[in-house]
Amino acid sequence: MIKYLEKTGRTMEEAIAAALAELGMSEEEISVEVLERAKSGFFGIGAQPAVIRVSYEVPDEPAEPKAEAAPAPKKTEKKNAPAPKKAEEKKPEPKKTEEKKPEPKKAAPIDEDAEFSAVRGFVSGLMERMGVEADIEISRRDNGGINVNLSGSGMGAIIGRRGETLDAIQHLTNYVVNRDSDKHMHISVDAENYRAKREESLTKLAEKMAEKAIKYKRSMALEPMNSYERHVIHTALQNYEGVTTSSTGIEPNRRVVVSYVRPEPGENKPQSREWA
Repeated sequence: MIKYLEKTGRTMEEAIAAALAELGMSEEEISVEVLERAKSGFFGIGAQPAVIRVSYEVPDEPAEPKAEAAPAPKKTEKKNAPAPKKAEEKKPEPKKTEEKKPEPKKAAPIDEDAEFSAVRGFVSGLMERMGVEADIEISRRDNGGINVNLSGSGMGAIIGRRGETLDAIQHLTNYVVNRDSDKHMHISVDAENYRAKREESLTKLAEKMAEKAIKYKRSMALEPMNSYERHVIHTALQNYEGVTTSSTGIEPNRRVVVSYVRPEPGENKPQSREWA
């Protein structure tokens, strides 16, 4: 029986890697059809990932009726056991308590284990395809999302220039895990706490550029940044008196400009904004 699976990725290779990771197969076991090639500017507006269709063969599954036949005798045994013998009621009681104990243990983490397993399966498969050995730590976020923290040697290749590779991994993980799910779950992927360190350094940079703008009374342009990093700059200076922020340029060369604002009576808090 032949089945089909569509996957996307920044490149065709990444899309194939995502399909292999989800299916647990090798390239020799699948056939790949390119539906749409990736367009440049993956991190910019209007970018489009590569789309492929993977066909693979799976055997028929005749084991389903056996699974249904198994619980049938168990139910009849439970009904017949307590009926004829009242004195032997103590024997089925420990069996019932033993059955109740595993039920709550399995019921609580059923959904969580399924979500964690899907995330871990894709990320570990992607790491294997990239040739990087990484320890994967998954935890639940307060807002219902999932945090994935990668650690180990070779994290520089995972993070990439200004976190671009890490952003791509996060984007692919969110797409693959949420694609067939009814509810959208945000998955944050980090490596060696890079995002927290980067956010801290960006905040310091924003304050430094604001001080220069006020000192020299002119606008200061920062280096090109992605949307997340620009958001950090705008947030850091949104209540900084004497300056206002805006974004200029076209992706991937869009940057933040910190402008000096002469204070006026009654207006002590300039607002920062993100221009489209």
